[in-house]
Amino acid sequence: MNVERVREFAGELGRKRAATGAVLLSYLGDRLGIWRAMAGAGPLGSAELAERTGLAERYLREWLAAQTVAGHVRYHPDTGRFELPDEHAAVLADETSPAFQGGALECAAAFWFSADRVAGAFRTGAGVGWHEHDPRLHTGVARFFEPLYRMSVVDQWLPALDGVADRLRAGAHVLDVGCGHGTSTILMATAFPGSHFLGVDYHEESVLAARAAAVKAGVEDRVEFLVAGSESYPAGSWDLICFFDALHDLGAPVEAAVRARSSLTPGGTLMVVEPFSRDRLEDSVGDPVALGYYTASTMACVPNSVAQHGAALGAQAGPERLHAVLREAGFGRVRTALETPYNLVLEARA
Repeated sequence: MNVERVREFAGELGRKRAATGAVLLSYLGDRLGIWRAMAGAGPLGSAELAERTGLAERYLREWLAAQTVAGHVRYHPDTGRFELPDEHAAVLADETSPAFQGGALECAAAFWFSADRVAGAFRTGAGVGWHEHDPRLHTGVARFFEPLYRMSVVDQWLPALDGVADRLRAGAHVLDVGCGHGTSTILMATAFPGSHFLGVDYHEESVLAARAAAVKAGVEDRVEFLVAGSESYPAGSWDLICFFDALHDLGAPVEAAVRARSSLTPGGTLMVVEPFSRDRLEDSVGDPVALGYYTASTMACVPNSVAQHGAALGAQAGPERLHAVLREAGFGRVRTALETPYNLVLEARA
């Protein structure tokens, strides 16, 4: 045994454990509204922050000290005040920022809450359905994807598909399978007012949230949301069917793709957006993005598919496996239309 390597790895794990603590405390800042209270406020003392938030000063003082050590806030020793830099506020406090990570912090909290349940699934081989997780996972995922979707769906992903954006501008029927809180559906409906959109998800609470979001966005005249699964949505002819970060979660991804193919109009398109992944595990070693996706896959994606007695593709299936799923479903033309550091956008046509 290499004793020096033992020391190195112990130190490495200690740093990761400390980083987990920083995530936990940052989640508290998100949940309690502390980051929002500090954003743009300049230097604040703990008592001033307590007045702004209505929270206990002693807890805030310790929390601020931890955030200073983590490098998340700037400490001014001459005044004893703490400041959230604007650049950090864009990540921690501003939900309109493409860099916002409050949703990811909420997901991390939900994963810890579900750890014992998932540990039981490890022992029995049973699944853990999406609906069985802590509700913070549902809201956290919606908040996590919203900045990325807002930046990407209309301006990058749809234009990468052959002729799809023009078809949407002319007026099309679009189905969004596994729509969650409806972020992707509503973004498309806002950008293409001449088209009609249906979002479906088996999780009733998410569908209710999507309906409320559609009303808030003023697109309820052209958007519907229904409680339905990937193989039970209403029959119809769709010009575009979308799976946004959903196909790998399904128990029967091939069957879902078969149903999608049979539901497309002639010349219709299936768009599958998946987390970026590589075909070979060894090519992802040391990649923090891949580690984040593997964590989510272990805690939520694979357990959800297993709960449906499914294929358990996982969030890191790789483009080769994803292409094979779509070809097995009968799509004659399958291609990766766009690849980004965070996503794969696949286009499939009959």
